Amino acid sequence: MSGPACTQLEQRSFLALEGPERRDFLQGLVSCDVMKASPSCALYGAMLTPQGKFLYDFFLIDAGDSFLLEVEAGRAAEMLKKLTLYKLRSQVSLRLAPEWMAAAAFGQGALTCLGLPEEAGAALTFGGGLAYADPRLADAGARLALPAESGLTLLEAAGFAIHPFDAWDRHRLALALPDGSRDLVPDKAILLEAGFDELNGVDWKKGCYLGQELTARTKYRGLVRKRLLAVRYEGAAPPPGTEISQGEAEAGEMRSGIDGLGLAKIRLEALTRPEPLMAGGKTLTPEVCAWMVLPKAEDTV
Repeated sequence: MSGPACTQLEQRSFLALEGPERRDFLQGLVSCDVMKASPSCALYGAMLTPQGKFLYDFFLIDAGDSFLLEVEAGRAAEMLKKLTLYKLRSQVSLRLAPEWMAAAAFGQGALTCLGLPEEAGAALTFGGGLAYADPRLADAGARLALPAESGLTLLEAAGFAIHPFDAWDRHRLALALPDGSRDLVPDKAILLEAGFDELNGVDWKKGCYLGQELTARTKYRGLVRKRLLAVRYEGAAPPPGTEISQGEAEAGEMRSGIDGLGLAKIRLEALTRPEPLMAGGKTLTPEVCAWMVLPKAEDTV
């Protein structure tokens, strides 16, 4: 892609958290350290079940007098209801925030066009909203919370070409970045299998939070046996959930994908074996991205 591009993320929307105790309220519920959020620093994290399984992912933006959480649009009301269950007497209000739209800016020069450094999570004001380098990986580009009625117009005026969602999707798939429940099955997925450790989605020094015990045990006992990896293949993507086989053995399952490129959860031991990985009659070629830190081969069996 030659030059900065942008797309509206219609499958993402926002929740607003307001009130003097919003920081303390959220801190005990999510995997990132909310105390580090500021108007110049955005965060990435997840909310888990008490058993440590994935429920929701989000990007956290400090808008000064409120927090904005960029979440999956189709599950925003569900997440709002879940958060409300924990509100009790906390001085915090929670609501859907349709006045904001989510967008992604990517391609050559995207961060520069927004005045952002190549530093994951770096944030600044833009067009009456906020722009921030993807807190997971600066190579992903930027994400934005913009006024719903004018967001794309503002980006065009800043020099961005509007691209379809598939262009962004292919970009993030090549980087093996998970996209909510498209790649992590709610109530089943484990954060570290999706790279949340390397992608700044888990803070190991913060205090207790919901699901922390299993997350910490998984890391410190070396219990990660599968990872979400980029895979290449010919033609259309095998449907999500398609079993991946290696010879007679089960080796994982497909997650999201588009023509020729997808994400798959693969047993790490399969990467050391010569037999090809197959899914839906297609041969998969896995790719280990530069940002990933995988266990040693002898630790995966």
